[in-house]
Amino acid sequence: MPPVVPELISPRSPRVSAARRLAKRNFRGKERLFLAEGPQAVREAARHKDTLVELFATVEAADRYADIIGEARAVGARVHLASDDVIADISTTVTPQGLVGICRFLDTPFEEILAARPQLVAVLANVRDPGNAGTVLRCADAAGAEAVVLTDASVDLYNPKTVRASVGSLFHLPVAVGVPVEEAVEGFKQAGVRILAADGAGSDDLDDELDRGTMGGPTAWVFGNEAWGLPEETRALADAVVRVPIHGKAESLNLATAAAVCLYASARAQRASGGCRSVTES
Repeated sequence: MPPVVPELISPRSPRVSAARRLAKRNFRGKERLFLAEGPQAVREAARHKDTLVELFATVEAADRYADIIGEARAVGARVHLASDDVIADISTTVTPQGLVGICRFLDTPFEEILAARPQLVAVLANVRDPGNAGTVLRCADAAGAEAVVLTDASVDLYNPKTVRASVGSLFHLPVAVGVPVEEAVEGFKQAGVRILAADGAGSDDLDDELDRGTMGGPTAWVFGNEAWGLPEETRALADAVVRVPIHGKAESLNLATAAAVCLYASARAQRASGGCRSVTES
């Protein structure tokens, strides 16, 4: 049998050039396409309806992840075998995993999220760090939240670091983008959702909220900027400003850790009658 030769040899190929440009936000917005790297993200993209458009794979990755290649082809994605140099040229990671997908934008209009009457939501207000945004999205997915909202001053949902940090969760739950925080809060309030602002200096303690039994209803958690938290005008919009208690000597928790604690506290309260769902359930 003749050896398998990558079909895209040169990083100067027009297809490769088009993919490489998606690392920049203005090109992503113009084309309404973004990059998803690695087997987990590509697999989830292939399983999300009408999302995966194109897939670049090294020969080794195509052999190792033959099931993903099959799923990509089954949904009509154009699959290219590529050299390691081509994948390295497209990839935004230091050590590429041999698979890079091109996906259609998949954010959900805020009105659709409200119409679905979600029970648990994460609202990211002025969150600028893409790794934190993606990790919060992953935490929200794991805790069973039904939606995430990125306000208009937050990081681009399709930043490669955000997509990578979500580890596939971007494809699991609705995400609205570009929503002013005031509009998000007002919309959820009108839908009967309680607004809790997470803040290290909050007047309410998370443990006390749990003990009082006030967290079992529909809840939207508002998380602020990594460096300066939530401004006073945003805290004033909330029904309660809640701090995660620090029982040890740590100065504080980072955004993603605090978000995980808050979201799981709400998930536990909302599932109290049936017990807490395990994150390992399939």
